[in-house]
Amino acid sequence: MINTIILIVIGMALIGVIFTIVKIVPTQNAFVVERLGKYNRTLEAGFNIIAPFIDRVAYKHNLKEMAVDVEPQTCITKDNISVAIDGILFYRVVDPVKASYGINDYQFSISQLAQTTMRSEIGSLELDVTFESRDNINGAIVAAVDEASDPWGIKVTRYEIKNIDTPKTIREAMEKQMRAEREKREQIALSEGDKLAKINRADGEKEQAIRYSEGERIKRENEALGQAKAILEVAKATAQGIDEISKAINQPGGQEAVAMRIASDWFQSFEKLAKETNSMIIPTNVSEMASVTSVLKSALNFTGKPSEKQ
Repeated sequence: MINTIILIVIGMALIGVIFTIVKIVPTQNAFVVERLGKYNRTLEAGFNIIAPFIDRVAYKHNLKEMAVDVEPQTCITKDNISVAIDGILFYRVVDPVKASYGINDYQFSISQLAQTTMRSEIGSLELDVTFESRDNINGAIVAAVDEASDPWGIKVTRYEIKNIDTPKTIREAMEKQMRAEREKREQIALSEGDKLAKINRADGEKEQAIRYSEGERIKRENEALGQAKAILEVAKATAQGIDEISKAINQPGGQEAVAMRIASDWFQSFEKLAKETNSMIIPTNVSEMASVTSVLKSALNFTGKPSEKQ
């Protein structure tokens, strides 16, 4: 019975020793081993064995990227406006030994360092610029905290501002300013649109006037060309008629025919004049037909002289 008890105790002791010396490290983790209180080595992911009784796992570190909330803090801008800002900081452990022995609590330390850097950055900017410079502020905080945490084996990857809270009076003033700015842009857009519309209308009226004047000019030119052509045709017809009359006069019996025509027109003219008025002026030598005939013959002889000379 005693032997059985001894065997059980020895077995339990062996099991305890096995659990003590065998260490299985998960992926993306690192265990820092101390031997007799002094750093000995770092266990990486996988199966590891340490010396019993003299070795112990002093620190366990997660090598994944982690996030820590930066508590809201009150900052004073360059134009003396109080704002409350909070954020989130992303980091990872790159050196487990430094993270174990470089600082006592690196999460608290990098969070405090991010807050102090935030106050410094906000203090150098005006409120309006603060809202526009989130990326610059985030970059400055990352650079400052990463440089300070390098001896601690910590790599700061990024920082993001979550909220920027301003006093109610400041928010109301900013809303009024934004509303006025929007109305200003609206008025500018309307005036620009009206300006463009007037310019387009003026260009259209100008183009219309130019086209109308061009049409009028072409119309007058065409009318002038038509009138000139008509006058030329009338002149040609008149000249042709005169030429034909001249040829007819020179023909045998032509002068007598012309004389008879003139006499007929002469009598018709006097007849028409007698119908229209009670008084009439006639030559004194028209009392006899012989005198009229002699006058007509004299006229015909006179008109026929140039053709004879030719």
